[in-house]
Amino acid sequence: MNNRVLITGGAGFIGSNFISYLIERDKEIEIVNLDKLTYAGKLSNLKEFEGSENYTFIKGDICDTKLINSLFEKFRFSGVIHFAAESHVDNSIKTPDAFINTNVYGTFNLLNIAKNHWMNAPFSFNEGCEDHRFHHISTDEVYGTLGKTGLFTEETPYAPNSPYSASKASSDFIVRSYFHTYGMNVVTTNCSNNYGPKQHDEKLIPTIIKKAINNEQIPIYGDGKNIRDWLYVEDHCRGIDLAFQKGISGETYNIGGKNERDNLYIAHKICDILDNIRPKEMPYSKQITFVKDRPGHDFRYAIDASKIENELGWFAIENFETGIIKTIEWYLKKYNK
Repeated sequence: MNNRVLITGGAGFIGSNFISYLIERDKEIEIVNLDKLTYAGKLSNLKEFEGSENYTFIKGDICDTKLINSLFEKFRFSGVIHFAAESHVDNSIKTPDAFINTNVYGTFNLLNIAKNHWMNAPFSFNEGCEDHRFHHISTDEVYGTLGKTGLFTEETPYAPNSPYSASKASSDFIVRSYFHTYGMNVVTTNCSNNYGPKQHDEKLIPTIIKKAINNEQIPIYGDGKNIRDWLYVEDHCRGIDLAFQKGISGETYNIGGKNERDNLYIAHKICDILDNIRPKEMPYSKQITFVKDRPGHDFRYAIDASKIENELGWFAIENFETGIIKTIEWYLKKYNK
């Protein structure tokens, strides 16, 4: 069997970290990275692989049926790992149509073309395609919001509250339907909030770091008490790899860091670290300011990752306090350029 994988959205935050991880782990794998290069995707995230024999970049849209078909015909992929998505909640409130198009139709288009190339009838694979797999990357936001207690499990009912999470929930269900209707070899992972190198500046942690060192106000929504379960991106990459290689077909695996922190804690933690490694006259925390909360802002997300821990042997290496130091150091180098 060939070891040629299509990775969509590989110039984005998690996708680029995953490609780096995968090429380091498996020198034999061939990766085709398809990315539309919207504002969130940067070729500089993967500049170290330019010219590599086992890495190919193609600029393109997952909604482009003709392009996707031509790529499957040319490269004969044995797997798809699907990261490509519009993912910023604030943007989904302003322009929900882009999220429905990319996240719902784009996922369907990829999935349907993969099925047509790998299968000749429901539950019947073409010769040599029996182990070909489609891995869909999703989010814990599909589950909605939690109160002060409890954790999301794979059995938690879906209750998305933003156009972004609704579009991801829709794509999850489409992937599920292709397993139950056609017998396609699919697996889905739903992750908690990622952080680490190469994340887009619009996200919470890069925003805090950048505003802090630029002596600007650090904006925190509402009272800053919204809680997220923070997952260091390299820990997520290991979980994706395990689920892709060893996950049971048709199953969903939740990947979370067991690092619940509220937004105000994160802002103060980053400020405290900066006070130590880049001190100035006033504490960085003096720059923290509260801004009007966004519509439909979920109070708390937290994941129970026991299924992937028990069945696939995954565990998080970094806790928030170790991972955030690595993250700050990376961004300080970036912003000093």
